[in-house]
Order: sequence, then structure tokens, then C-alpha cells
Amino acid sequence: MPRTVNPQDFNDKRKEVPDNEYARTIPCNHVSLSAPFHWLSLGLHDFVRMPLISAFYGLCFMAAAIGIVLLVQWQGTHLVVMPSLVVYMLIGPFLALGLYDASWEREKGHHASLLHSMKAIGRNSSSQWAFAVMLAVCMIFWMRIAALLHALYPSVQGAPITDFLPFLVIGSLVGMVLAAIVFSISAFSIPLMMERRVDMMTAVFTSFNAVKSNIPAMIVWAAVICGGILIGFATYGIGMLFTMPILGYGTWHAYHETIKKKHH
Repeated sequence: MPRTVNPQDFNDKRKEVPDNEYARTIPCNHVSLSAPFHWLSLGLHDFVRMPLISAFYGLCFMAAAIGIVLLVQWQGTHLVVMPSLVVYMLIGPFLALGLYDASWEREKGHHASLLHSMKAIGRNSSSQWAFAVMLAVCMIFWMRIAALLHALYPSVQGAPITDFLPFLVIGSLVGMVLAAIVFSISAFSIPLMMERRVDMMTAVFTSFNAVKSNIPAMIVWAAVICGGILIGFATYGIGMLFTMPILGYGTWHAYHETIKKKHH
């Protein structure tokens, strides 16, 4: 006797998303406005508990930042800043992988080691490299937009402040939009690709959805990250020794709390 088809069966099947489906969006949790400060405190806790790993990756970030500062001073122009930041965008995510792995190991109750954290670079490397290249392309596009906006800069020395308003207003608005897009697609992408080995588009869609669903908390978290980076560069890169590992650990905890866990 043929089986009676229940329409609900089709609805249930549509809700099931296989792990290997490409370019899907993994659901997220809703977090409170104060959550970023909790992530920061957890990051600080990991920083203290893993001094060797923190020092190693902190030194790497510090060396990269000092290199940018010295390059700007040596060239005597700020035109090299953006190309340097493109390189920084390429190596930054891979350095952060080690920090994510260390926090993940501690979270599982394992002993976090420097060697194990360095091996995280090889976990889902194809998606991670593709994402790093995408970030670099975004930065290059940003540079081109900045070059076009420079046409609005007054060509006359000693021009009144009102002549600078179009450049400042339009430049700031465009910069904020581009920064928001880059932050949205990258906030949780790297830890997601590392832990669940998902494809790049799944990571990007999931990160964007999580940020969109938690805009107030994400604004606070973005401000915390920007503050940490500014402190690092304001101290000629030395501050990166502390701020970047703490932010890296904090990002892992942010990811773990925001993205829904996989059900087995």
C-alpha cells in the first residue's frame, strides 16, 4: 500500500541543512549590549593564562605594526600606509587563527600549546586563503575609492574650512559604509572556517547575518576592536603586544557565544 505523503515532511526536510551545503547561513544567537565587555574580559583571562602563546602572537602583530610605522617614517609619506595595510589584512587573519585555536583548546579543557596553535593555519587553508584575498581586494577597492574622493580635496592652500566639508563628509560616509561591510563579513568568518571547516561563502553569510542580527552589540565590539588597534599604533606598535592577543581571544569567545552551536 503506498505511503501517505504528509506535507509537513517536506517542510521538515527543507529546514534541515546538510553540513556540506555550500553558501548557507548558520543561525545566530542574540547577545546583549554588554556582551562585548564580557568577551573582552574572557580574552584578558586567556591572555594571562597563556603567556607564551600570547607573547608569540603579540610579538608578531607588534613587529608588523612597527614595520608599517617605520616604513611610513622612512618614505616620508603616508601613501605607503594603505598598501601596508593590505599586507596586514593578508597576514592578520592567519596570526589570529593561532589565538582562536588556543582559546578553543582551553575551552575544551585541553592544554593549549604554541605548536598546536600554529598548526591551525593548515586547517581549512583553502577557504582561509580565499577569505584573506577577498579582504585584500576589499582594501584595494577602498584605496581606489579614496583616490577618487581625493579630487574633492581643495587644491588651494589656506582654503577655508567650508571648502573641506565635501571631502570630509563624503569621505567619512563612504569610509564608514565600507568599514561596516568589511567588519560584517569578517567578524566571525575566520573562527567559523577553522572550527567547522565551512566554505568561505558560508562563513561570510553567517558572519554578516550575525552582525545584522546584533547591531547594537556589534557596534560596541567594533569600537572595542578599533580602540585596541588605535592604542597599538599610537604606541608605535608596542601596544599590539597586548591588545591584539586579547582581542583575538575575545573574538573567539564572541564567535562561540554568537553563532549557534552545531547539534549532533
